[in-house]
Amino acid sequence: MQNGSTGDYAEVVQTYQQPIYRYCLRLVGNRQDAEDAAQDIFIKAFEAIGQYKSTVRFSSWLYKIAHRHCLNLLRKRRYQLHLLPRLFTPEAASESPEQTMDKRMFSPKARAAMAALSPEERSLLILRIFEEQTYEELGAIIGCKPEAAKKRVNRIKAKVRHSMEEWREEPIWSENKQPLNMRT
Repeated sequence: MQNGSTGDYAEVVQTYQQPIYRYCLRLVGNRQDAEDAAQDIFIKAFEAIGQYKSTVRFSSWLYKIAHRHCLNLLRKRRYQLHLLPRLFTPEAASESPEQTMDKRMFSPKARAAMAALSPEERSLLILRIFEEQTYEELGAIIGCKPEAAKKRVNRIKAKVRHSMEEWREEPIWSENKQPLNMRT
């Protein structure tokens, strides 16, 4: 695959397209932006495939690219919103199945608690809870040790839990449950 074979890379895209799209959608919150981001991420990954080192899982390397790309996208969006006045109201886009499921799963208060997080915090929580990344994978994605990734995620969970307690609502995860891919 590292030799630039498009046939091998098509298989990579097929395998990771939906998980990367879901991650982008949950982070950027817009279907069109998520589709564009996923496409850009796969192009960046193809162009940088020679830099991939097999010391980390390929999915972690790909999520690292996605993490950085989406955070940059959110920074650009925030910058543009500060510079450009709203001259028109954007058209209401139809919801994706993932957005519909998220709205059914989470109350408005839970969504508000997630929205109150910084993009970096939201990204880590999405990677851990929804994308079921291990702490080792998170460490590889954000460039820190697994223990540091675990501490950061636990602080973010506590922050959301505190917000949820203020609203007297249950958090969106159970501390006793393992991620879906760890269950037998």
